[in-house]
Amino acid sequence: MTTTTTPTSPTYTGPIDPSAPDSSAPTPPAPTPSAPTSPAPWGELVSAALLGTERRTPPVAVRSGQGAAAALLDAAAVSTVRRRAALRPAPAGERPAPAPADPRPPLPPAARRRLSLLLADRGGSGSGSRRGTAPDLTELLPQWLAAAGEYGYRAPEALLPALLDAARARTDLRPAALALAGPRALWLSRLNAEWKFALRGIGGPAELSGDEDPDGVQRHWEEGLFAERVALLTALRRQDPRTGLALLSTTWSTERAEDRLMFLDSLREDLAVTDEPFLEQALSDRSRNVRATAAELLSTLPGSALAARMARRAHTCVGPDRTAGAPAIAVEAPHECDAGMQRDGIAPKPPAGRGERSWWLVQLVEAAPLDGWHDRFGGRDAAAIVALPVGDDWRTELHDAWCRAAVRQRNADWARALLGAPGTPSRAAEVTPAGSSRDLTKLLAVLPDAERARWVAEFIAAHGLSEAFRMLGVCAVPWAEPLGGAVVDALDIARDAGSYPWSFSGVMGLAERCLDPAAADRLDLLTAVTDEPEGASPGSGGYWAEAFQRLVGTLRLRATMHAELTAPADARTNPETGAGSGPDART
Repeated sequence: MTTTTTPTSPTYTGPIDPSAPDSSAPTPPAPTPSAPTSPAPWGELVSAALLGTERRTPPVAVRSGQGAAAALLDAAAVSTVRRRAALRPAPAGERPAPAPADPRPPLPPAARRRLSLLLADRGGSGSGSRRGTAPDLTELLPQWLAAAGEYGYRAPEALLPALLDAARARTDLRPAALALAGPRALWLSRLNAEWKFALRGIGGPAELSGDEDPDGVQRHWEEGLFAERVALLTALRRQDPRTGLALLSTTWSTERAEDRLMFLDSLREDLAVTDEPFLEQALSDRSRNVRATAAELLSTLPGSALAARMARRAHTCVGPDRTAGAPAIAVEAPHECDAGMQRDGIAPKPPAGRGERSWWLVQLVEAAPLDGWHDRFGGRDAAAIVALPVGDDWRTELHDAWCRAAVRQRNADWARALLGAPGTPSRAAEVTPAGSSRDLTKLLAVLPDAERARWVAEFIAAHGLSEAFRMLGVCAVPWAEPLGGAVVDALDIARDAGSYPWSFSGVMGLAERCLDPAAADRLDLLTAVTDEPEGASPGSGGYWAEAFQRLVGTLRLRATMHAELTAPADARTNPETGAGSGPDART
């Protein structure tokens, strides 16, 4: 088939590009039929259509078995779409390499359907109030991801975009979501700029493939994106701290200050005594933040030269009070912050409202090894030292500094001593002492999981829930007994007091996420509407019953989700519909 027209009465009525050549002009030589390297201009397509393919060879590639007229119409159709979309013609891009294989086992069918439901509803029920008895699906998604991460499954390919979108919207989901998504998340992130966060290497532990040669590692280090370089350094450090540090040293002097800071911080996880010479050199870095981080890392190495220097300075300022009749602590804060102190990480300028000498003292004490205080105070243990009176009203500053030192050095003995007995009446007031900067929740994080849960349970039993919310957030999940029972008992007491449950919505939300699902049957008794005590808030009994019903429903749904994850891969699937017949078939 050919397209022919006469020059005096053209039949083409579509839009004409202003830049198109005049059809009455002399006809240029016909192009060769070889395939063009880029799409033909619209004007040339119009000219070929007006003159006819018999008179002018169309400026398009003609496939085998295809006529010239058909090829011209195909090209015109593509160009029309481009023009309507305001897209400039361009050669087709290179196809991406295939996605890498993920050898991990697939999710069981029921768990796959559950993930699909949670991803579809992640913007629904959790965006409003906490009224109603339905579980909050927005909080079930992170719980599901955390549980799925224990089994080594891979995410279904069809759900990867929705999973990455969820992780983009919520940073708290990213580690677990990227671990489930696996290597294909990195592949997809290179195709969609909205998912570039996946390139930062936070989706699970970084590992080396094992077959990378030293030249390949060095090339990856020198040419990779910053996030890829951090992941590579982390992986090397986990494999061999010396090798990772040697790689960092090759480019350290040429790195930007903000990059040096991030690389230095990545040494924290596998810090070893072999890192001390490198960190000592970093104390002279031109960046103040790099110097401060290097000093902090060195202070966590009790045998380091910096730790010894800090101990000498701190012991000069703090020691036994020889003038007191009973054992006590005397404090004489530094009178200056010399160059040596500044090189070792002591910031000379205090924050607003803080005295210079107090600021210098606290920094010295928190950087000094805690074990050195035992000899300084005659062999006393941590609890005995903390119990000593402190002269001249220095107790708050001194104990605050010891708290930060216990957190930095992960010293459970000192953390235990500084926390004290949870049932002591004074502990409620000391959660945030007046003028104090300590954070008891960080001290709790130093204790073993079981001891931490017992301490918080006793604190709640003695002081209630009002001061315990942040403490609950650092306890291991699911809450071990007696912590779970202490929280439920405290909520029951609050209900009997006649207040509304909204005052405890934060604790109730934590309970939905952290209580052992096995506690659901025991909590059934609390779902009934009770008589309201005299003076109670109107309708509080019904609101509490609603809140406990939601709690029980969430715990049972969490139990179902765990059961779905442990089901065999071919469990109870209808071969025709793919629908499950297990416990989730109705949800």
